Amino acid sequence: MNAILGSRSLVRNTSPLQSQAMAVQSLYRRYRPQRFSELKGQEHVVRALKNAVVNSREGHAYLFSGPRGTGKTTTARILAKVLNCENPQDGEPCCECGSCLAVQEGNSFDVIELDAASNNGVEDIREIIAAASLGSPGRHKVYILDEVHMLSKGASAALLKTLEEPPSHVVFVLATTDPEKVAETIRSRTQHLQFHLLPVDELEAHVRWVASDAGIDISDASINAVLRQGGGSARDTLSALELAAATGGMVDEVTPVDEFVEAFIEYDAGRLLAAVAHTVNFGRDPRTIVNDLVRHMRDAFLTQMAPELVQLPEDRAAEVAAQAGRLGTPRIVKVIETLGLAINDMRNAPDSRVVLEVALVRLVHRELQMGIESLLARVERLEKELENRPQIAPAPVNPSTGRAVLGGRVAQDPSAPAARPAVSAPSVSPAPVATPAPSPSASEPAPAPVVAASTSAMSITAVVENWNDGVIGELKGMRRAVAQMAKPVERDGQLILLVDNEPSAKRVNEYMPDLSAVIFKVAGGKCQIMVETRSEEPRAPKAKVVEEAPEEEFVDIEEIKQLPTVSNKATETNLADAFPGSELLTEDE
Repeated sequence: MNAILGSRSLVRNTSPLQSQAMAVQSLYRRYRPQRFSELKGQEHVVRALKNAVVNSREGHAYLFSGPRGTGKTTTARILAKVLNCENPQDGEPCCECGSCLAVQEGNSFDVIELDAASNNGVEDIREIIAAASLGSPGRHKVYILDEVHMLSKGASAALLKTLEEPPSHVVFVLATTDPEKVAETIRSRTQHLQFHLLPVDELEAHVRWVASDAGIDISDASINAVLRQGGGSARDTLSALELAAATGGMVDEVTPVDEFVEAFIEYDAGRLLAAVAHTVNFGRDPRTIVNDLVRHMRDAFLTQMAPELVQLPEDRAAEVAAQAGRLGTPRIVKVIETLGLAINDMRNAPDSRVVLEVALVRLVHRELQMGIESLLARVERLEKELENRPQIAPAPVNPSTGRAVLGGRVAQDPSAPAARPAVSAPSVSPAPVATPAPSPSASEPAPAPVVAASTSAMSITAVVENWNDGVIGELKGMRRAVAQMAKPVERDGQLILLVDNEPSAKRVNEYMPDLSAVIFKVAGGKCQIMVETRSEEPRAPKAKVVEEAPEEEFVDIEEIKQLPTVSNKATETNLADAFPGSELLTEDE
């Protein structure tokens, strides 16, 4: 690339004072592109404009949008030169004729540049419209409106008609960094060309060429720092290079982003606050620190999701990727979100540094975090605490019902505190189940009796005599109800439990482990227990004994629903019991 603007300006200025002033011209102005071929990283824009000029199909209005420092205004000036160049060559200006030189020096009558940020009123646009119809020395009159999104609504409305039907010799070039803020009616009347940030490899080659051409001695580490500060913007990168030249070729990054990342990884709040203090002491304001951190965290995020989009040198990209791997993608996103909220809070905060420090501490202090990440961290901590606690044995299960035995875990672990007062069962092994015996009063075999071998002195008579108080009185809940279904009888040295029907016998057998424990206690030792069904002879109704259940008694509703409801009484007997004093009549009567 030739430094056309800088060299020609030095030649035309004969005054020593003027030459000295131009000698310290900024790098981005000295090396500003003067031809389409000198533009960096915008090949799609160059191709569209050159083809339009070569085929004489240039548009009447263009909209250039993109980040700052990517060449929007420079491209507009090159377009203005080639449209009025006396000797254009393949869509490029010659940069030697009087029109090209006038555009380069900024005194051309064919190019009118306006800053829409300061000329955004209706009257300013009306002056442009009034002057647009007037002729000019060149073939085209080019209006360049920079920061067009700053126009007021009235000014945008005044510009619409002229944009839609401008004079044939007028070309409008609108430039903006925020195209979404431009009125849709204006965007629809223009050819929209979008400018992009420069790839890091192409920008690095350009920086090295500029440094060599300008005689700047700079190290590779400083070039990498310049590229990081430039962030893909050609103008910002050359400004950073100029600062490096002024400091002897050394560039110190004011915001130590690596220090912040290491503090995030180690959950070190003190290290974060020290980094903030260090950075602020070097003159960096909190908002700039946040912007630098967000830019760095974005690069870290892209190394995990789309490495091809990372605008960093290869060695630096590897370092950032290693940091991202240690930090983790969820935490990177959390950091970006939290810092983004901190930027909004800084607008109305009396001290923006406090907002930054609080946001950073919240990111590394688990107790202050909010959202799913905080909940997951707490769950992880609780899981680790539970791993260190002794294991609790599961509650025993009744094999006949498949349900957990109430109070069973307390019986297994005497040291465990009881949830509520309960009667503890004696430590007696449950009676085994014997082979089923046929019942004389039933067509099918009766349920299996429970048998226990006699191992000590016993008194079955005491069990029969004290059944209500000694056995039923010691039982609670469903066990008491089941015991009331049976009538104890002594026969041949055995305890026979008589029940009304087979369902009742099955229920008694289910609760036999609990019943036998109390029976053995009353008998003073183990005995043989049999369950039999009664004969179908009518029995006198048994008086119902009502006992007041204690407050702590537990009743299982589901088990009550399963109580047998079958009765062996005849239908006539049931009706007589239900309607005392009634008389049964036959059909003949």
